Amino acid sequence: MKAIGSRFSFYAGFVVGTFTLYVFLRQVSFEKTLSSQHASHDKVRGSQLLDEDEKTWKKERSALFNLRHPHHTGEDSYMADELYKKVRILCWVMTGPNNLETKARHVKSTWSRHCNIVVFMSSVDDPDFPTVGLGTKEGRDQLYWKTIRAFHYAYEHYIHEADWFLKADDDTYVIVDNLRWVLANHTPDEPIYFGRRFKPYTKQGYMSGGAGYVLSREALRRFVEGFKSQQCTHTSSVEDLAMGQCMEKVGVLAGDSRDSVQRETFHPFVPEHHLTGKFPKSFWYWSYCYYPISEGPNCCSDLSVSFHYVDASHMYLLEYYAYHLRAFGYKYRFQPPNPRGYDFKLSNSRKAAVEKTNQISQEKGQDRDDPSQTGKKQEAPPPAADKDDHAAPAEKKQ
Repeated sequence: MKAIGSRFSFYAGFVVGTFTLYVFLRQVSFEKTLSSQHASHDKVRGSQLLDEDEKTWKKERSALFNLRHPHHTGEDSYMADELYKKVRILCWVMTGPNNLETKARHVKSTWSRHCNIVVFMSSVDDPDFPTVGLGTKEGRDQLYWKTIRAFHYAYEHYIHEADWFLKADDDTYVIVDNLRWVLANHTPDEPIYFGRRFKPYTKQGYMSGGAGYVLSREALRRFVEGFKSQQCTHTSSVEDLAMGQCMEKVGVLAGDSRDSVQRETFHPFVPEHHLTGKFPKSFWYWSYCYYPISEGPNCCSDLSVSFHYVDASHMYLLEYYAYHLRAFGYKYRFQPPNPRGYDFKLSNSRKAAVEKTNQISQEKGQDRDDPSQTGKKQEAPPPAADKDDHAAPAEKKQ
C-alpha cells in the first residue's frame, strides 16, 4: 500500500508539474505574440503620425509652422479662419527630454495644431521632435530660467512672424480659437498680457503659470529690454510670480481675460475640479484669485481658453469635446459679441459656397444612413382603398 501511495503521488506530481509548465510556456508565447502585435501597431501608428505631421507642419529653425488651420470638412469656420489670419499666435510649450513621449507628443497632436507657430522649449536640443535646447537644467527651480530664455528666443527669432506669444506647460490644454477671441479686442502694440490673474505679492497681480499666459508683441519687447536694462533679473525660482513682477516693472498691464458676463477663461486645474469640486476655504486658491471665485457650472466661460494638469488621454477627450461634440437642435445660449473692428458678415458668394457645402455634406450623410436608397427614388405609398373596394383582390406587386 505504501508503494502504491508513493507511486500515485509521483504521477500526480508529474501531471501537475507538466500542466503548470504547459500553462507557463503558453503564457510566455502569448505575451511574445502580443508584444510583437503591439510593436507592429506602434510602428504603423508612428508612420501615420509622421504622415500627419508632414501634412500639418513645416519644420523650420526648430519651430513648427502650421500649414493649415484645422477644421472639419463642410464646417462653416469663416470667423475662426479670419481670426487665424489676423491674430497670429506663437505657442511655446515648456517641456523636457523625459516628457517628449509621455506629454509633449500629445500636445503636438491636439491643441497646438491650432497655433500659427509652435516651439517646444526644453533643456536640450532634439532636432527630430523638434525641441529648442535652452541650456538649462531640469527641475522646478529652473522654471523661470527656462521662461526667460524661451521668451528671449521667441523674440530673437519670431518677433515679426507672430502678434501674440503664449507660454503653456506640456500638461496644459488650450482652446486656441477661444484665445483669439479674447485677444482680438486688443492690438499687439499694447503693452498687455493675459492669463488667470492672481493677486498677492504684486500691485496689479500676476498670471498663473499652470493655466498659461500670453504676451503681446509689445509686452515681449519690454520683457526682453527689461533684462537688458536690468530692470528685471532672476529674482525668484517661482516662475509666474517673478514674471508678474517683471511685467509690472516694465509697464506691462495685467489684462482682464474674463468673458462678457465675468466668467473666467483661464483655469489652473482640470475641468472637473472647477465644475464639481468644492475647494476647502483654507485652500490657497481662495486667497490668490484676483476676481471672485464661482464654483459649479458658472466657474468657467463657454469660451474657456485653458485647463491645467491635463494628462495624455484627457488631451484627446478635451479636443473631442471642444471641436466635435454638439447637442442637436440648440442655438448656443451664450452669444459673445464680435471683437471690435471685425465684421463677420458673409458675402453672398461666401454664403452660397457654405450652403452648397452643407447641402453636399447632408446628401452624403443621407446616403450613408440608408445605402439601399442610393440611386433609387422612394416609391410612393399605395393609395388608400375606398370602402366599396375593400373586398377587391389585391394587385400583384411588380
